[in-house]
Amino acid sequence: MAEVTSRCVGPIILMGPPGAGKGTQAKLIAERYGIPQISTGDLLREHVCKGTSLGLQAKEIMARGQLVPDELLYGMVAERLREADCDPGFILDGFPRTPGQAGWLDEFLKHELFDKSNPGKCLPIVVQIDVDYNDLLSRLTGRRSCPACGTIYNVHLQPPRVDELCDLDGSKLVTRNDDREEVIRERLQTYEKLTRPVIDYYGRQGRVALVNGALPVDQVSEQIFHEIERHGC
Repeated sequence: MAEVTSRCVGPIILMGPPGAGKGTQAKLIAERYGIPQISTGDLLREHVCKGTSLGLQAKEIMARGQLVPDELLYGMVAERLREADCDPGFILDGFPRTPGQAGWLDEFLKHELFDKSNPGKCLPIVVQIDVDYNDLLSRLTGRRSCPACGTIYNVHLQPPRVDELCDLDGSKLVTRNDDREEVIRERLQTYEKLTRPVIDYYGRQGRVALVNGALPVDQVSEQIFHEIERHGC
């Protein structure tokens, strides 16, 4: 486990396409700085499971096959960010996804945090993990899973000892539907289309730190830690 560094690092937004390693890096950041990783997907599931007012509204909307509106997400995010463990900072996962959500977050942080005699707070630093398109395809299409034990491999990066067979039980590895090349190409194109305006929003304010996601995990982490500490509160 990474050594915990006790300091105020402020809000952190990780951005990057599917396969860029955001999940891995978010966990390492959370361990190093002792701050929570906040996923809007997890928040939504938690509210629905607990039957909160926001969760019941979201459940009814999703039952109709509709997307949960921003106003409900804002309520869930705001409630979570007001909790004490977010005071030194936090990592947002899956939010903001649009310039409108990014603008709401800036206004929320300004009014909730800056106006409360809390000079250590700051607007988010946005870390964009950059990986070449072809490298992403290789990472994602190379993924294989064991249908028996669930172990995940990558034929390019982390192959099994025997080609296409699980190291643990010898089962024939399978390619999940989500890992087919045509599905992955569509996911990457969707990410680029939907997320580029958010990156542009933060970029115009000089708040995007670009890191090379093609490097080994520990080197990517060091780049991110450097940017966080350079920006920190």
